[in-house]
Amino acid sequence: MSRSIAPENGIVKEQSKREVEGPTSPHKPLKARIDVKHPNLTMLGLYLGAFLGMLSETAMNIALPDLMVSFHIGSGTAQWMVVGYMLVIGIVLPFTSLLLKWIPSRPLLLFALAMFFVGSLISGFAPGTSFGVLLAGRMIQGISTGLVLPMMFSVILEVFPLNKIGSAMGMAGLVVMFAPAIGPTLAGALIGAFSWRAIFFFFAAIALVALVCASIWMVNAYKLTKPSIDVLSCITSIVGFGGFVLGVSLISDFGFSLPVVVILLVGIAAIATYSYRQLHMDNPIIDLHALGIRQFTVGALIVMMNFGITLATMYLMPQELQNGLGVKVALTGLVMLPGGVANAVVSMFAGRLYDIVGAKWLVRGGLVLSMIGVVLLMLAGPSTTVGYIICAHVILMIGIPMAMSPAQSSALASLPQHLSTDGSTILNTMQQVVGAVITAVATILLGAGQAASHSGGKAMAFVTGSRWGFTFALVLAIVAFVISFGLSKQTSTDDASKR
Repeated sequence: MSRSIAPENGIVKEQSKREVEGPTSPHKPLKARIDVKHPNLTMLGLYLGAFLGMLSETAMNIALPDLMVSFHIGSGTAQWMVVGYMLVIGIVLPFTSLLLKWIPSRPLLLFALAMFFVGSLISGFAPGTSFGVLLAGRMIQGISTGLVLPMMFSVILEVFPLNKIGSAMGMAGLVVMFAPAIGPTLAGALIGAFSWRAIFFFFAAIALVALVCASIWMVNAYKLTKPSIDVLSCITSIVGFGGFVLGVSLISDFGFSLPVVVILLVGIAAIATYSYRQLHMDNPIIDLHALGIRQFTVGALIVMMNFGITLATMYLMPQELQNGLGVKVALTGLVMLPGGVANAVVSMFAGRLYDIVGAKWLVRGGLVLSMIGVVLLMLAGPSTTVGYIICAHVILMIGIPMAMSPAQSSALASLPQHLSTDGSTILNTMQQVVGAVITAVATILLGAGQAASHSGGKAMAFVTGSRWGFTFALVLAIVAFVISFGLSKQTSTDDASKR
């Protein structure tokens, strides 16, 4: 009995069921679904594209004050550089799985990277009198990120043997986690040396390199099935995910005003309708039956909580350093750099350890370290030394990737091949939605904490607000730790023997 394997550069290969799913031994190397000589080179365009997408999220936060001056706009208008980007990602992400069933993955990736390149140039050359042009370029970048992120995680499952999935996911985790960590440092350096435009030209240069790499090494990772497209599902997806992300993003600026509440309710209703249709269709846009696989759902929930910890702390720390501890803007990125380096190193080793020992204890250990790091940040005050903050941040940045990569690897490796792209899309869509929610909650708690502080001046008020936000991050870590008891002890080799 044989089965078709996804084509590499258009050539469909046949392998026996024994070769694909059969018994494994520690002495016999496992085969990837697609036979490529250098899987890391195959992934290079995707890695660079995902790096750009995540880097731009935090880099743009640093540039907002300069944009307000250059375009003579208020903070509410400038915030659309963040909200608009997240909105487009939230709309595009759910369609990635469907697009991969209609369009070969290589040209789809080239299109995505080209969008980031074009969007970067549009924003970089935007006239100083037209914020709309700048925003348009930024939103075009969001199209690329919405496509590349789920593609990266799903293609990993095709080009790497299953007993090396953990290491590959560790590299992907390095991309996703390290980029936001160095974003403030890099953006601050570029703005200090040149201007905010340099950030976009830097993006364009990296996108061009990614385009060249993808055109040389990327393969077509999936056999095209071209399922029928349900128009109502498409509409409810756009209205649902786009509306919910937009509504949550606007809470920090407009509170729970009537327009915001209406946007949220419409988004939630559309998502509910969309989800119901996906579960009752023969050819869904995203096959939500992946959530019926317990190991995937457990891993996905831990990834969501862990991602929330990252976003909350990365949002609060730079502001607390500047407004609560009096650290200069130029030094803020440098203070956070050691944690970013620790994050990068642990991301790589966590993936390799997952291949050997599985996810269970790595995830628990990582979450415990995250709790310790967050508690240390909660104890900081206006007189706290920079060295203390760096140590707390490093502990946190060791714990987060230690849990993230194994949880994500465990979730995706538990899926059968026909659900791999859907699983990756589900994970990334959930992350984007969670990201919007976490940022809004952290902003609300920061403001509420400041308002509740009645002594110690402005610096202490900001520290108090940050503590409220860090408390939220601690709750997320505790919830994730409880959920982690649902993880199995399997390693990637154990998963491979069942596939």
